[in-house]
Amino acid sequence: MKVVGVIGGSGLYEMDGLTDIKSVKVETPFGDPSDEYLTGMLGDTKMVFLPRHGKGHRFTPTEVNYRANIYGMKKLGVEWIISVSAVGSMKEKIAPGHIVIVDQFFDRTKGRPSSFYGNGVVGHVEFADPVCSPLSDVLYGAAKDAGATVHKGGTYICIEGPQFSTRAESNIYRSWGVDVIGMTNIPEAKLAREAEICYATVALSTDYDCWHTTEESVTVEMIIETLKKNVAMAREIIKKAVPGIGAGRECKCASALKYATITDPKRIPAKTLKDLSPLLGKYIK
Repeated sequence: MKVVGVIGGSGLYEMDGLTDIKSVKVETPFGDPSDEYLTGMLGDTKMVFLPRHGKGHRFTPTEVNYRANIYGMKKLGVEWIISVSAVGSMKEKIAPGHIVIVDQFFDRTKGRPSSFYGNGVVGHVEFADPVCSPLSDVLYGAAKDAGATVHKGGTYICIEGPQFSTRAESNIYRSWGVDVIGMTNIPEAKLAREAEICYATVALSTDYDCWHTTEESVTVEMIIETLKKNVAMAREIIKKAVPGIGAGRECKCASALKYATITDPKRIPAKTLKDLSPLLGKYIK
């Protein structure tokens, strides 16, 4: 059975259309996930949903326990994650209300734990292409079918937040050629790769960042207004995308850890090996 995870960002705190719904609490070696996971069926696909900021939006982008969130998805058998994320637009052509299926990330965060490795085990995963291309293709097709104005590809710059950018920062980021700006997809995407989970983002453009001098400076009120419309579209995209996700995986995501671990298995502490067994268990006994 396919198991597809959805991590909902600002405005997307639950999923419609699921049957056989259950709430599942998952314990992890990295602490508590953002909330209980909501599982259910969408047609013949098992869905696992998690609100990134917790129900009621309780955690800042920095406070989100990304390692626990992704580890929990892995324990529940998830092989694909659709990340739904509110972003600011850094390009004139990406208007508020548009959708971007991003394909690159630029990390400007300042110290969030971004790896499952450590505590006696070292590894390095390939991350040149940080999203799953086949999953992104499915999401792009689903967005077009849903009637969205959608852009294929783009670079998402991830800042620490929770403050929005200054005008100087915004203009510097634009000079780097980025397409959208957000606060949450890093380290989420890095951890999904280490967990061998296919990961792709549906980025919901809520505003032009403050670089756009002919527009008002970004406010929470503006974002919420556009977000409500975007979230409804995101739900439609997910419903249309899930049937198109193939049952098998031939992408690199599925074997990202095959040659990643550098540490001599005999030198890995027993507790670390036990904690990481959902990730490393098929390679190190």
